[in-house]
Amino acid sequence: MPESPRSDRRERWREIIFEAETPAGRRFDIALLWLIGLSVVCVMLESVPAVRRDYAEPLLAAEWAFTILFTAEYILRLCVVRHPLRYARSFYGIIDLLSVLPTYLMMFFPGTQALLVIRVLRMLRMFRVFKMVRHVNGAEMLVRALYGARAKITVFFSFMLAISLVSGTLMYLIEGPQGGFSSIPTGVYWAVVTITTLGFGDITPVTPLGRLLTSVLALTGYAVIAVPTGILTSELSKLEGDDTSDACPSCGVHGHLPDARFCRRCGAPMS
Repeated sequence: MPESPRSDRRERWREIIFEAETPAGRRFDIALLWLIGLSVVCVMLESVPAVRRDYAEPLLAAEWAFTILFTAEYILRLCVVRHPLRYARSFYGIIDLLSVLPTYLMMFFPGTQALLVIRVLRMLRMFRVFKMVRHVNGAEMLVRALYGARAKITVFFSFMLAISLVSGTLMYLIEGPQGGFSSIPTGVYWAVVTITTLGFGDITPVTPLGRLLTSVLALTGYAVIAVPTGILTSELSKLEGDDTSDACPSCGVHGHLPDARFCRRCGAPMS
């Protein structure tokens, strides 16, 4: 049964909005990236007191213009996708919604407009436009890798927390209040700063034993700094594949294999 003209138009708009393979879709995404970038610049300028004092009204007008455009774009995405609820619950759907909410909220809660910098997350779409999904996959691959490695990362951070607690307590006992370590929490703070190799220098040991502990802890930090990187790299290697920039017609998610017949998230047909 042939599709109705309305369905055909809806499908064409879906390809323009969600796909980057067609010239029209590429132009749409590039124009959207420019708007996102300009809106983030306006938010950043608005935080500068001198600029806010001299250009408050133009910046506010520009902010409302951007918000109206992004709201219309979000509604249009919900209208053309086959399953709007699935898209609304997806990564990009949530980001699209969060990028317009602060402007409306600032009418009731002044100051929330600063949260509009979350729009910069929408710049992740540029990887799809420039055909870099194979390397980044719209940041969803990173989220999936972090979720897959959550048990290992939890064990690693628990181990590092234990080292920080023990080292901080030892330093409190070694240096004491006279050395600036007025409490065990202060010692733990010093341990975290040392083991992460930040070394602010606001608290430093003065005794030989304290300096020895500091050296050991700093070397430990260098030794374990590659552990979370290795964990995340291992999980990412499991997710790597020859992905395309094709979007699911139902939920809008990207990152499918070239021969994928169904969506990797919602299971809907890809055509």
